[in-house]
This record gives sequence, structure tokens and C-alpha cells, in this order.
Amino acid sequence: MVVNPIIARGRYLEELRVGDLYQHRPGRTVGEADNTLFSTLTMNPQSLHLDAKFSEGTEFGQRLVNSLFTLSTLVGLSVSDLTQATTVANLGFGEIGFPKPVFHGDTLYAETEVISVRESRSRPDAGVVVFEHRARNQHGEVVAVARRSALMMRAPQEDA
Repeated sequence: MVVNPIIARGRYLEELRVGDLYQHRPGRTVGEADNTLFSTLTMNPQSLHLDAKFSEGTEFGQRLVNSLFTLSTLVGLSVSDLTQATTVANLGFGEIGFPKPVFHGDTLYAETEVISVRESRSRPDAGVVVFEHRARNQHGEVVAVARRSALMMRAPQEDA
């Protein structure tokens, strides 16, 4: 008989503190199929992502992983720790950068720093949090950075 079930969820507004740093695990190794599928699903025929022969002649010498796949994976790696069932909506992204390329076979690890937390001016049941997400490859090099504003739920009030 389960007396006290534990339900996995992200963090409520009150649980998020400026300066907290979450290191999300496990990481995600990116394969060729991931890159090809994402690029074709999103109608991006860029030769840098799909054409091995063309990419050999670039400064990278090989295909690059689609940067929007990298961004999506970065945010996705944070969901279970931060926003699973506790976010209302993404409000926006800003200051997105890709300082190093990602290649097939690279493993992405994500970390998120809480930049700011405030109550919503229009919704008493929620607040606005700014996260800075960073992706590192298996060598510890930062390959993506993104600031994201999210509308987060407040903790439910306990029944009296």
C-alpha cells in the first residue's frame, strides 16, 4: 500500500532562488540520425547539416549539428529538474549563442542558472523566472548559451 506517493515535477516559483545552478543529468549523445531528422523535419536543407562531401570542404571538415537542435536539446535536458508540470508557458528567448560547433557523436550536458525571479504583475498564481541555460560538450566546452523567460506556477496552497 502506497501511503505517500512521490510525483516527479519541476520547481515551483518559491523553490527557485537567484544564483542557484542546476546541473542536469544524464547528458545526450547526438547521432547522425538526430541531426538529419531534425533538419529535414524543420525544412532546413542546409548543406552544412546534411551533405558530408560538401562539409568536408568547410573549415569544420565535417557536418555540423543543426544549432536549433542543440538549443532544443539544451532546454529539453532542463525540463525534469525545473519545469516539468510547473511551468505555464515560455515567455521568450534572448541572448542565444553558439560559441563552438556540435558534431555527430558529441555528448551534450546542460546546466541552468537562475538569473531572476519575480511575482507576476497580472497573475497571482504565477511568477516570471529568467533562466540561463548552458550546454557543454564532453570536453567541458560551452557550445550553447540561451536566456529564457518562463511563467512559472506558484506552489499550490495546502487545503485547510
